[in-house]
Amino acid sequence: MSQSRTPATELIHHPYQPPAGFDAPQPPVHKASTVIFPNVAAMRSRDWRHKTGYTYGLHGTPTTFTLEERIATLEGARHCVLVPSGLAAVALVDQALLSQGDEVLLPANAYGPGLELKRRELVRWGITHQVYDPMDPASLAALLERESPRTRLVWVEAPGSITMEFPDLPALAALARQHGALVALDNTWGAGLAFNGFDLGADVVMQALTKFPSGGGDVLMGSVCTRDDALHETLKLCHMRLGLGVAANDAELVLRSLATMPLRYEAQDRSALALAQWLQSRPEVARVLHPALPGSPGHEQWQRDCTAAAGLFSLLFDARFNQAQVDRFVDSLRLFKIGFSWAGPVSLAVPYDLAQLRPGQHWPGHLVRLSIGFEEVSALQADLSQALAQAFSS
Repeated sequence: MSQSRTPATELIHHPYQPPAGFDAPQPPVHKASTVIFPNVAAMRSRDWRHKTGYTYGLHGTPTTFTLEERIATLEGARHCVLVPSGLAAVALVDQALLSQGDEVLLPANAYGPGLELKRRELVRWGITHQVYDPMDPASLAALLERESPRTRLVWVEAPGSITMEFPDLPALAALARQHGALVALDNTWGAGLAFNGFDLGADVVMQALTKFPSGGGDVLMGSVCTRDDALHETLKLCHMRLGLGVAANDAELVLRSLATMPLRYEAQDRSALALAQWLQSRPEVARVLHPALPGSPGHEQWQRDCTAAAGLFSLLFDARFNQAQVDRFVDSLRLFKIGFSWAGPVSLAVPYDLAQLRPGQHWPGHLVRLSIGFEEVSALQADLSQALAQAFSS
């Protein structure tokens, strides 16, 4: 230790540098708010908008840059920005691309919190919204004809939230393009694996990395991807102004999980389909809503555009059963836990009130959504069977 320096200073400004050349399968974790510049010229010359250097932790570190590049590759995009959650990804797209006087259109089966964002927040900023029937392109066409050119953005989801309808994405995207509107896709279910959102017509693709990319049920994160440079810059500038950032340890967890995501997706897809097919034969179940099953809404579009179907599906129970019986079914499950989200290792079940969730739509019976984890199919089937007996055998 230098005699002119105290331990307090020496511990901060220690001369030791570890040898270069360390390498490992997992990317290193870089944590920083402050980034050190070698000189003033470097500080003044660096541009935070591009991945040519580092300026401040909020604008990127080697860890977050690495995750952004891998997610962009997964989605077939050129650019990606990370945000703290899937809902934050929806909000970033809305705030970056919409202005006072604009209108946004979204499907009638949209992700609930995203719809509430339009109802409660965007409306206060002078941005209006309307909903269309995603299974009827003519419904979208009519709104575009009536509201163009105010409509600047059209959201699409594949499949729809909770009720799992799979729309004709190319047809919806083509209609939006004809009227000069951008198309934003929620690709959380597809995860960049089941289909390519850009190839089917999207301009912006977001997903909740909370789900399949994380895979552990322990991380909140979202991504927004584009192929267009100018569109990316618009998103990136809004991203900066809103101060959106993700923690290095969270980025580390997603990076660690990405390598196994195709294996996990395929395994959950296979288990979910086996259980969905078995549940079709149960007398208590009126309908299984799973895009890969013939007869499920939009199955033909799924068959044309997709190679897989995730690990998520919903059950519509026979209309003769009441909500209390359906709730008893969920409460009787032992391996399935009651909880929101999906794509984690533990199977989940959640009952939904369709009358409240889809006002004006007719869905006979009560709905339960199942997320299939990594338990054995036979064990999950036995759990479902005993719960069905307890709830509906009287």
